[in-house]
Amino acid sequence: MAVYTRIGAEEMAALIDSFDVGALVSAKGIAEGVSNSNWLVETQRGRFILTMYEERTDVADLPFFLGLLDHLAAAGCPVPATIHDRTGAAFQTLSCKGRDKAVALIEFLPGVSADRPTAAQAHAVGSALAGVHLSALAFAMRRTDAMGPAAWLRFATSCAGRWQEIDARLSAIPDHLARIAAQWPADLPSSVIHADLFPDNVLLLDGRVSGLIDFYFACNGPMAYDLAVTHAAWSFDSQGRAFDAALGDALLNGYETVRPLAASERAALPVLAQAASLRFALTRAYDWLNTPPDALVTRKNPVEFFNRLEFYARSGAAVFAP
Repeated sequence: MAVYTRIGAEEMAALIDSFDVGALVSAKGIAEGVSNSNWLVETQRGRFILTMYEERTDVADLPFFLGLLDHLAAAGCPVPATIHDRTGAAFQTLSCKGRDKAVALIEFLPGVSADRPTAAQAHAVGSALAGVHLSALAFAMRRTDAMGPAAWLRFATSCAGRWQEIDARLSAIPDHLARIAAQWPADLPSSVIHADLFPDNVLLLDGRVSGLIDFYFACNGPMAYDLAVTHAAWSFDSQGRAFDAALGDALLNGYETVRPLAASERAALPVLAQAASLRFALTRAYDWLNTPPDALVTRKNPVEFFNRLEFYARSGAAVFAP
């Protein structure tokens, strides 16, 4: 989440009124994240999250994203439902500085993200993720992973010759990319996956998962890859150097209390975790080099995920042993 585009007070009030959720009381920009512009909106009837979709989000994908939220919420998963406007539409289009941008309003869920996750919290997240995977099997719409292997080369090409502007060690990324792409497993069990389940995309309340949010990278893909993404996001310190085996094991065990892994999935986890780390190292490097200087957004260091990538490459299957 972030704020790249400003909305004036009068325009914001009119926009919120079109959703029939009560008069606008306040709207505060949210600085975390790197993809879309977001505001915490308070009205006379409650709190909501307003999202404006920026360049990385294809408006053609919004029926998938928003329909998925409604499907999972109806299935009892802890995800925010979409607030439809007075005409029944799930999103609208605003003209901002001569460009049309889509906006959507979603339910605000209570809870707090964990800055320092515990094993119990990781276990709960694993269980919730497995529940999403199983519930999403019945979701009819499909979407290709726009941040999958096909996109990695584009990001690496864009960053070529500029790695040293961040850290010279990142110049090893193209070699890792070629190796991991060649090892990418085929025919693993698939569903709709979150693909971005970092601690700041999980809300916790009284020891349970109260909300899984920010599904705007969701797509069809291997469920084990989604688990590997979450493992890489949850099991390390903030620099990506110190691996916490207790967190990693708790996450895997929590997942398997709801959906046991197939043998092929377990065997693929080492390369999938490297792929997950590569994906975020690449996109963070691209964002680091291309984020507008006046954007209200916190850039994230790609080196943190490069460190994870090197850890998984060194450690192999031992990290994921039952």
